[in-house]
Amino acid sequence: MKQVQQNDKVTITYTGKLENGTIFQTSTATEPLIFTVGSHDVPPTLEQALIGMSAGEQKLVRLEPDEGYGPRRKDLLQTINKDIISDKISPQIGMILSLKVEKDGQEHQVPATVVETGNNTLVVDYNHPLAGHTLIYDITVVSIESGTP
Repeated sequence: MKQVQQNDKVTITYTGKLENGTIFQTSTATEPLIFTVGSHDVPPTLEQALIGMSAGEQKLVRLEPDEGYGPRRKDLLQTINKDIISDKISPQIGMILSLKVEKDGQEHQVPATVVETGNNTLVVDYNHPLAGHTLIYDITVVSIESGTP
């Protein structure tokens, strides 16, 4: 029976959960995840867990924060003036805004979560929502196609 190797094209289904059981992402048989092992389309720990698995095999994979979306960084919290946001938007805690930031002389649209509101200011968090969390993936290999080395 074929086992997953580097450069193979694999089709998997999965459920991604936080340690408390909260599901943050799923992939089903009608919408599986298809990628090439070694292409870095998924976290390396997840890719490595697939090596040696066969079609139909299931496995739980645990990713510590540094293997997933990294630790939460306090330097990615920023206080901004509300006047930089459109008057049509009434920012609420938990809302994700698309803000312009400049990096290396170029402007980029970046998502930021509102974590605090004041009279004239907002505190926004540029961390990925899954940063700082241990992630648990329940993966099942659906199919394997041999890749080219």
